[in-house]
Amino acid sequence: MSTEHGLPEREGMDYDVVVVGAGPAGLATAIRLKQQAAERGSDISVVVVEKGSEVGAHILSGSVIDPVGLDALLPGWREEADAPLSVQVNDDHFYLLGPAGGIRLPNFAMPPLMNNHGNFVGSLGNVCRFLATRAEALGVEIYPGFAADEILFDDKGAVTGIATGDMGVDKNGLPKGEFTRGMELRGRYTVFAEGARGHLTKQLIAKYGLDAGRDVPKFGIGLKELWKVKPEKHKPGLVQHGFGWPLDGKTGGGAFIYHMEDEQVMVGFVVHLNYQNPWLSPFDEFQRFKTHPFFRDTFEGGKRIAYGARALSEGGYQSVPKLSFPGGVLVGCAAGFVNVPRIKGSHNAVLSGILAADHLAGALGEDRGHDELISYEAAWRSSAIGADLKKVRNVKPLWSKLGTFIGIPLGALDMWTNTLGFSLFGTLKHGKTDAASLKPAKDCKKITYPRPDGVLTFDKLSSVFLSNTNHEENQQVHLVVKDMALQKASEHDIYAGPSNRYCPAGVYEWIEEGADAPRFQINAQNCVHCKTCDIKDPNQNITWTAPEGGGGPNYPNM
Repeated sequence: MSTEHGLPEREGMDYDVVVVGAGPAGLATAIRLKQQAAERGSDISVVVVEKGSEVGAHILSGSVIDPVGLDALLPGWREEADAPLSVQVNDDHFYLLGPAGGIRLPNFAMPPLMNNHGNFVGSLGNVCRFLATRAEALGVEIYPGFAADEILFDDKGAVTGIATGDMGVDKNGLPKGEFTRGMELRGRYTVFAEGARGHLTKQLIAKYGLDAGRDVPKFGIGLKELWKVKPEKHKPGLVQHGFGWPLDGKTGGGAFIYHMEDEQVMVGFVVHLNYQNPWLSPFDEFQRFKTHPFFRDTFEGGKRIAYGARALSEGGYQSVPKLSFPGGVLVGCAAGFVNVPRIKGSHNAVLSGILAADHLAGALGEDRGHDELISYEAAWRSSAIGADLKKVRNVKPLWSKLGTFIGIPLGALDMWTNTLGFSLFGTLKHGKTDAASLKPAKDCKKITYPRPDGVLTFDKLSSVFLSNTNHEENQQVHLVVKDMALQKASEHDIYAGPSNRYCPAGVYEWIEEGADAPRFQINAQNCVHCKTCDIKDPNQNITWTAPEGGGGPNYPNM
């Protein structure tokens, strides 16, 4: 128990394993632990804490889902009455786009690992809801609406669990009438499954030097809309990927359009966050993409029904940090297990949960706790996860260094040769962090985006409305600017305020009118928890912290 600033002591509960995050990795870990316990004739107590208001509320992914992870975790899932995936990919298109048209690339020229046939189109949020029911049936305790706010350590520096954030704290940090103290959830081991750029994972990497000897982390921002289209335009199982326009040849990224069930179509856009031009707006590039003559007809006459955005890990094989530390492990996108050219990470998330659980169960079976699971760290590169990521390890650095028109063909060549067991490039380095990649605004061409038409293209605020984002208004701002003078002198004066453009939710504004202009305004209620500001701010001057549990987006089926 602990007492802070005169506040009452936290209550606490003890478990064998505490899991932070009810995404595919965290839930897979919990399920596999219970499966292992049943096989061993013992019990393993497991709790999962989730900051979203419900399981799946903060889950956003493409999603074309490789079922290899689900097949390994729950072999009979396809026959279940409530199986969350039913539409398999039956048509797979790749396009190189220009402003007026494009070229469809022949499927036979694509490396085999890019083939999507046999994968499913569907909602990863609904997959997580399905996994949660299976976890709870096995005896896992799941607490949505509670944000893990603090890591707990023992006097030897080992992780002993987490504390959830206090509820009912006003914007000045003072308890309100409905104040409730956070809970301590203590475990013999703690699993961090927070997704890309998790705020606790970030602290662990710094505390234990988990990135020592690793390449720099890299990220992208993924933006996504869900549309209800006209029946005659709906082609269940059709998967389309495009790269090139509207991005220039130096900027990495691309688009996807996936046809799922019930006349629903997912459209999304990814921009690699090592882009250089501070005038670029990923949100507005996404809106422009939908006007491309190849694709706009899909959406004309339809209705946009959901919107969201999330950062994704793009460093891959060479950027994965050390996964173990005293008292805990990293799994899923917190570990950086996304396959960038495939735009897929959920399969590796589930596989990493299985792998971690197997090593955790072994340690618990030996009555261990709060030590380091070095065996898990040693195992992942020789696992299916390592094999998946190693084949594509040079795609991102080639694209970043050489641009779209040279880097992508060379990346494809490298994927082909890796399929045969060798690489012409070895393992390439990523170079700068995403924060260090921006150029001063004076050295870049200003980009003027067309006004949204409200039919095919939209503004940020109407989009945030569709994300069902909500935060208690009278709470502390969870986006912390460490040095406001630096924000003015650098982010505004040198880089022309890119936070206004890289944020996909209209959180940041530079108010240029009034006596105190320019003034940096943070509209924290709009935050969709994408973490882009924590990654892309050129001075690393903005830190994303956890708001009250249950705040943020409420995605129904993203």
